[in-house]
Amino acid sequence: MTDVDTGAQDGASTDTPSTKLGASYYKLLTGTVVSNLGDGVGAIAYPWLASALTRNPVLIALVAVAQRLPWLVFTLPAGVITDRVDRRKAMFSMDLLRGVLTLGIAFAVLDQQGALPGPDDVDAVDGTRWGLFLVLLAATLLLGMAEVLRDNANQTIIPNIVEPHQLEKANGRIWSVENVANTFAGPPLGSLLLVVAFALPFFVDAATFFVAAAMVFLIPGSFRAEREPDETSQSFRQELSEGVRWLMGHSLLRPMAIILGIMNGAGMIAFATFILFAQEVMEVGPLLFTVVGFGAAIGGLIGGQIAPNISKRLGSGTSLAVAIGGMAVTPLVIGLVPWWPLVLVMFAINALFAILWNVITVSLRQTIIPSRMLGRVNSVYRFFAWGMIPIGAALGGALVWIVERWVDREFALRSTWFAVAAIHAALFVFARSKLTTEKMEAARAAATAH
Repeated sequence: MTDVDTGAQDGASTDTPSTKLGASYYKLLTGTVVSNLGDGVGAIAYPWLASALTRNPVLIALVAVAQRLPWLVFTLPAGVITDRVDRRKAMFSMDLLRGVLTLGIAFAVLDQQGALPGPDDVDAVDGTRWGLFLVLLAATLLLGMAEVLRDNANQTIIPNIVEPHQLEKANGRIWSVENVANTFAGPPLGSLLLVVAFALPFFVDAATFFVAAAMVFLIPGSFRAEREPDETSQSFRQELSEGVRWLMGHSLLRPMAIILGIMNGAGMIAFATFILFAQEVMEVGPLLFTVVGFGAAIGGLIGGQIAPNISKRLGSGTSLAVAIGGMAVTPLVIGLVPWWPLVLVMFAINALFAILWNVITVSLRQTIIPSRMLGRVNSVYRFFAWGMIPIGAALGGALVWIVERWVDREFALRSTWFAVAAIHAALFVFARSKLTTEKMEAARAAATAH
């Protein structure tokens, strides 16, 4: 339980289930839309900046590693922090920090943009510009750390601003608008800004973080987790250990976290060098690179709307199996036929399956994890789930570097997609007996009864 002043869910009756998500939720949703619009701008700007600084696949992958490394090294401490502080204030502070860091990158790029090649002139890159590359690497690492704490606080605050029966609906809408802003609206805006000036997308990205911080600040109430009397004297390590023991002792969430970690790590094997795959194999510029990303936005939008219905119709366990199986097929097709319209379609299908997984599993965690431990257990879960991403990114860069020693560069870049497909196929077999509808509904019922 938390001490939250939300006016009975913003005016909802306490006697009958409310169908309205409430004003606090929509403030959170608005901040999410705005910040993810900036993330979409950055999704174009950051990889293109990296590819303008170097063509080395290992260095390109290193930027992705720096972005995701905090999920491996900072996720567990972030969970304890989330349970100790007001979660709304943590989100506000991290959005503010991310705005300042991104503004710093913008000014660094502005200072050097005259020496950078144009967005369509990647062949003009004749060496690594180490000064700006190191700035990019350091800022990306710090931005990742802020993102870890912010996102963990965001997932723990949602159960306190909507009612339990609204969780799948609330999460579905958030995942849907995140994908639309991140992959549909943001990237074309990023491409346009990139053509105008290399530094401009970073200034816009910084502004979105400041707006998101303002929206979170406007959410009323206190969101500090209530703590048992004996917890107030616990050390940081004791609280962290409690969260680890809870998750590792849970027969459903433990394999779910491990499966998701392997899925995320596998995905980054391909996406760590995707900018090179797009430029050299698909042969697209920033505009078509953006258009391909529309596929993920469309799939995410549809997935966010229909995921709760699919879950009810097929059952949560079967839905997760369908999602994993689908995510084994799409990378195989991309690796075999890297024609950009087909890649767009595969991105749409893959995003739909990813959103289906997220809506079901996030809502389940928010239901069955005790509120006072939600930050810590969530962080342990995400340690497994997201901590594999930097490892996958490093493996992706290394795979391309090694394979091109034996075959041509194009097949080396394609090989990352074949690796992703093989890993998901193996996970499909493993997950069928671990994540069944019966086990998930039993866990939900036990938590609700408790």
